[in-house]
Amino acid sequence: MNLSKVDLNLFIVFDAIYTEANLTRAGQIVGITQPAVSNALSRLRETFNDPLFVRTAQGMVPTPMAQNIIGSVRSALALLRTSVQESRTFNPLQASKTFRISMTDLTEAVILPPLFQRLRRLAPGVLIESFLCKRRETTKELAAGRLDFAIDAPLNTDPQVRHIKLMQDRYVCALRQGHPLADRALSLDGYLGMTHIHISSRRNGLGYVDLALGKMGVQRKVALRSQHYLMASQVLQQTDMVMTVPERFARRHQLCYKPLPVEVPALETHLYWHESTDQDPANRWMREQITELCERVVSEEERTLNGQ
Repeated sequence: MNLSKVDLNLFIVFDAIYTEANLTRAGQIVGITQPAVSNALSRLRETFNDPLFVRTAQGMVPTPMAQNIIGSVRSALALLRTSVQESRTFNPLQASKTFRISMTDLTEAVILPPLFQRLRRLAPGVLIESFLCKRRETTKELAAGRLDFAIDAPLNTDPQVRHIKLMQDRYVCALRQGHPLADRALSLDGYLGMTHIHISSRRNGLGYVDLALGKMGVQRKVALRSQHYLMASQVLQQTDMVMTVPERFARRHQLCYKPLPVEVPALETHLYWHESTDQDPANRWMREQITELCERVVSEEERTLNGQ
């Protein structure tokens, strides 16, 4: 049987006829007229190549074929009804769902630990798959449902994609504790005279710092380009190289850091999702969790910096 050519509403009529043994009463249950029920039965008979029901003085009696399939039909209808109902509500405690999120290792370190602490308490059956999707493919992956969220800089302007700001941070120049220049003020000449690590998910191209320096007609010396902040911090700890990073990262890894001697735009982190999932209860619930925990992270950092 080719289900793509079968009207699944016919099985609702089939169940009603089986239950009521009467075409008129079946129509009343389903909400259609008796002639419409007769038409549906004719189509079912053609589909199964079987009468399915025989008219008798006791009503419409099911044939052996009908008796054989009624259990499976009712199970399938119950599953569909449950699926429709669950799509309208989301119970985190009972949910068994996997959320796929694209983010960098820097974002993972900030968001995933508190997120999992929250999930274990509120939604123990919820799973997370974190990976880095190429920025140019994010919209397509969100639209296809292969990706639920992306956490990235505010660079995606596709109208199909919704987003909300999560956090903001400033860039600083980070160096290891005990670095020969750790106790000195950082001038532009001093910054340019150092050997740099550059973090980027792309194989090539300039970062915010390089663009700002280029407008001044100068450039820095990049000896290592990597896509991983955590690995780069280990290199930093073992050398006299420096790395321009968000201040939050430098604080969390006990790095010495100084204000940049060049004006660089603040780093914003946004949460992205596709417009088709905007009203989905599960998607909306997870958006609320991520947004709330980011607000808490920022609030706790501010209290720490203010010595409260």
